[in-house]
Amino acid sequence: MPWQATLFTIFPEMFPGPLGHSLAGKALADGLWRLAAVDIRGFARDRHRTVDDAPFGGGPGMVMRADVIDAAIEGTAAPGPLIYLSPRGRRLDQARVTALAAGPGVRLLCGRFEGIDERILHARAIEELSLGDFVLSGGEPAAIALVDACVRLLPGVIGDKNALDEESFCRGLLEYPHYTRPQSWRGMDVPDVLLSGHHAEIRRWREEEAMRATRERRPDLWERLRAGADGEKN
Repeated sequence: MPWQATLFTIFPEMFPGPLGHSLAGKALADGLWRLAAVDIRGFARDRHRTVDDAPFGGGPGMVMRADVIDAAIEGTAAPGPLIYLSPRGRRLDQARVTALAAGPGVRLLCGRFEGIDERILHARAIEELSLGDFVLSGGEPAAIALVDACVRLLPGVIGDKNALDEESFCRGLLEYPHYTRPQSWRGMDVPDVLLSGHHAEIRRWREEEAMRATRERRPDLWERLRAGADGEKN
């Protein structure tokens, strides 16, 4: 069976959206993966299709109801771990993306309003993941990003598998700089080593540049990499 992304949302019309274009879109059309957008409102129990209510204890906004979300999950047979996209969750990283892409698929819960009733998270043992320390208007844009990150790792989606081995985060490093034509532009030239044809020197340069970029731009990643290297020595 192809890898499947199942998205629980009150805006199913937002999908496939960007996932219907470029690499992900072609792979979707070719049957390399599948997408199902489940309308949570279809599992509401009143004629107004209500999915939210006022929070106990007062406060602004509304909260998505646990019983309606639970009915949507229970009524949808789909593979993969159940994930809630939330700024409160653990930071999504390439290692988690790789693990998700290696499985049968993912089930992503897209929150709205002030969030979802806490009880559904415990009742369903839902994993919480975050794209970063910022807030979106809903979980759908985050779901698109996570699915795209997974789909590009699926077999057959990217023609040259070697391209994946040199990307940012695959070895704990940011990616090295890239250059193409023209050779000289606005007074800036392509580094001589890239024009040398000396493949060993090019590999060495790229490794050094990847380390430099990581050290300067993401000192947290650099320290983690160094700590891992020191641990292997001990």
